Amino acid sequence: MNPLRSAILAAARSDRLRAAITTARPTRAVVDRFVAGETAADALRVARRLVATGFAVSLDHLGEDVTDTAEAGRTVDAYREVIAAVADAGLADRVEVSVKLSALGQALGAAGEHIAAEHAATICAAAADAGTTVTVDAEDHTTTESTLRVVGALRATWPWVGAVVQAQLRRTEDDCRALAGAGSRVRLCKGAYAEPGSVAYDTAGDVRAGFARCAGILLAGAGHPMFATHDPALIRPLTGRLRDTGRDPATVEFQMLYGVRPDEQRRLVDEGHTVRVYVPYGTQWYGYLMRRLAERPANVGFFLRALAGRR
Repeated sequence: MNPLRSAILAAARSDRLRAAITTARPTRAVVDRFVAGETAADALRVARRLVATGFAVSLDHLGEDVTDTAEAGRTVDAYREVIAAVADAGLADRVEVSVKLSALGQALGAAGEHIAAEHAATICAAAADAGTTVTVDAEDHTTTESTLRVVGALRATWPWVGAVVQAQLRRTEDDCRALAGAGSRVRLCKGAYAEPGSVAYDTAGDVRAGFARCAGILLAGAGHPMFATHDPALIRPLTGRLRDTGRDPATVEFQMLYGVRPDEQRRLVDEGHTVRVYVPYGTQWYGYLMRRLAERPANVGFFLRALAGRR
């Protein structure tokens, strides 16, 4: 793994650095670039603007690794609030939500998976009533089996629930084959967690090659692939394949993070592709921000200039 990426991911786990960075006023410049704000109203404001300019949106209420039952319940309430706001704004056909099971109680001991599944079901029921959808995010490899079990259970009632798989994990090609059935919504991303070499590829080239293989599996299936990448070396062949095969653009999505490569997002929309922008919001932004910096270390310069008071 790139040493700088390793250092940034280590910083994401440091309480000392978390305290220093989250209390630094200039950090706001970086946060505002990648995070919509702290409230549902902030998220809706950004979603409304993106939809008006041709994008679809997935809203993510930031939070993870919850170890308190009451906090997990508050996360559910936050999702119900933002889903109701999306419905009231008439945006349910273009705006969905993404959820992390660790924010819903997955880490709460032996009962954690059941608690998270129940909370996810509450969110899915609210989404169904509103006319929108839910995608269940992937986290580190230790949660993969549990997360996919929960997704499978949710799909028994709500077949539109989206699954997320990470190309850096060695198991993901098999997961893609299992998930590529009719109507299955699958987001394929590279992966943003520090993982051991025993379960994950550890070079950028190997991860990119894994992504390409997984993308081919999903495109050969009958599902709805959602390619979450900003990498031109992956986007170019994917758009070329879609063009050459004449596949209906409505059956495939490109997904990109809010604040990352907006010009490329615009280009893809202008070419007729569906682009869904992943828009995080909330007060628990530190871990998310660190992973964004790790994914694209060029952003570190922007971050350091902001901390020094310069944009």
